[in-house]
Amino acid sequence: MQAVEEIARAIVAREGGFVNDPDDPGGATKHGVTLDCMRALGIDLDGDGDVDVADLRALDPDRAAEIFVEHYFRRPGIDRLPPALHASVFDMQVNAGANAVRLLQKVLNQAGFGPLAEDGVIGPRTAAAAWRAHHAMGSLLVDAYGIERREYYYRIADRRPASRKFARRKDGGKGGWILRAEEFISPRFHLSEAEHRARTAAWG
Repeated sequence: MQAVEEIARAIVAREGGFVNDPDDPGGATKHGVTLDCMRALGIDLDGDGDVDVADLRALDPDRAAEIFVEHYFRRPGIDRLPPALHASVFDMQVNAGANAVRLLQKVLNQAGFGPLAEDGVIGPRTAAAAWRAHHAMGSLLVDAYGIERREYYYRIADRRPASRKFARRKDGGKGGWILRAEEFISPRFHLSEAEHRARTAAWG
């Protein structure tokens, strides 16, 4: 099982460098860390008394990984979940905040391990339900979570045309969001190209 620090370094590598895409509702990011996150944590790297894009640009991969471990893994309580879930839920927490845990709670409810409030908080009931599901389902729980995550991205693109480029490439193939979700799904549950194109056909 990967150590959390290794998972964090993998997330940093997956996120890439500085990005400020106007179609991304998360705004400017570097290594996956948002400017809003830097401001909330008061990380003034250039020491000029405020936290702005210059500080975000100065963020290095090691500091980004430290931020992820502390604020996106330990503080939300992902370490209370079965280790098999750590990589996928942690990656989603970085990508989508508390929606990562809401998706897990939804999966646990659908699989009969609730009822859980889908509130994005890992309390004792959610942690216990995740462990029960893990013991009963094994790797299928991780796959079920990854499949729900993939559908979450499709649903965003259904509602928001500007986000479709993140789910579908210009040539119609799988976009970055879908490929990222499928990194955490067993190959047998990956969508074929034909299935992906059918799922996105209504986008025009």
